Amino acid sequence: MYSLLLAVIYLIFISLGLPDSLFGSGWPTMQAAFHVPSSYAGYVSMSISFMTIISALISPRMIRRFHTRWIVIVSILLTVFGLLGFSFSASYAMLFLFVIPYGLGAGAIDASVNHYVANNYSGSVMNFLHCFYGVGAVISPNIMALALSRAGWNEGYRWTAYIQMGILLVCIFSLPLWKKNESSAEATEEAGAGIREALKVPGVILTLIAFYAYCSGEATCFLWTSSYFAGVKEGLSDGLIASFGSLIFGGLMLGRLISGFFSNKLGDRLLIRIGIAVELIGIVMVMLPVSHYLPAAIGFVVIGTGMGPVYPSIQHMAPENFGKKYSAAVIGLQMASAYVGSTFMPMAFGILQQHIGIGIMPVYLLIFALLNIGLLERTYAVLKKEKR
Repeated sequence: MYSLLLAVIYLIFISLGLPDSLFGSGWPTMQAAFHVPSSYAGYVSMSISFMTIISALISPRMIRRFHTRWIVIVSILLTVFGLLGFSFSASYAMLFLFVIPYGLGAGAIDASVNHYVANNYSGSVMNFLHCFYGVGAVISPNIMALALSRAGWNEGYRWTAYIQMGILLVCIFSLPLWKKNESSAEATEEAGAGIREALKVPGVILTLIAFYAYCSGEATCFLWTSSYFAGVKEGLSDGLIASFGSLIFGGLMLGRLISGFFSNKLGDRLLIRIGIAVELIGIVMVMLPVSHYLPAAIGFVVIGTGMGPVYPSIQHMAPENFGKKYSAAVIGLQMASAYVGSTFMPMAFGILQQHIGIGIMPVYLLIFALLNIGLLERTYAVLKKEKR
């Protein structure tokens, strides 16, 4: 039963990745269809992230009150509504009607499942699971690319919604597995601290800002990678440009797959340091003044590979760094902080690139990578001092 539940959680992580990369890969075509500036993608992304922040902030209370399995089912159902709503949107304004279920579904499931895994599985399992998030995030840009070549961007959202429906059915059928395996997690959830209490724990605020910095860079890649190639490289087809949205996710998947084999041996902190070093190499590759798209494409894969272990490792460290009592609240706060970065920084980049040019993207990513590692190292120093 334990192994079967783990298989279901792998599938849930695929469902987490499916909606995240779809909008960025389809936006260059959607922008033309709606007759709006390219920077308007940031407003939709900001709205989705704002709803996700709300659901992430209330997730500690939801985790204490409801079972993880029900949070998962309701959240996936909400993302299905969001995806179908996007597919039927006939104007830019209509998208804002459906960002509510789109965003609310993402935050609650992300926080609750990460909390469950962090408290019940090893760092290796956490990295493998987040690798499957990358699987979902790689699949959806290619679904969009196929839809653009065969039908239209609307079908890309519709086909992705059908896949989510299938995953939802599997989760419904798996309810007895959760019931048999959730008893140990429930004890932790009932004793969990609230958000205000968790904010007073030394090192938590530094971790939140570091997570904000990481997700600012990650979300910028999610949204603007396809647009970067459309603006910097010439002679590329719409389908090829859309498929570039999967580069960062392919890298994330590869980075987390590799990390899964070494996580228990190296530990979360060393994995993060190695990952950010690899990310910096990828950023330099994208900066290379080469007209062909291939070096930049490889660079984005390398960036994603470096980013791979950072997110799951920060999440997995929460119970160890701050205690199981605070883990649900800390992870909920981390998710909210992450989505603050996801909300404002891609939009800020959209405005910035409109005035300076989208070629500034690698420099933008470099700033957040350095901020991320600097704040995490400061967090480790604070935790070490507290233990003394």
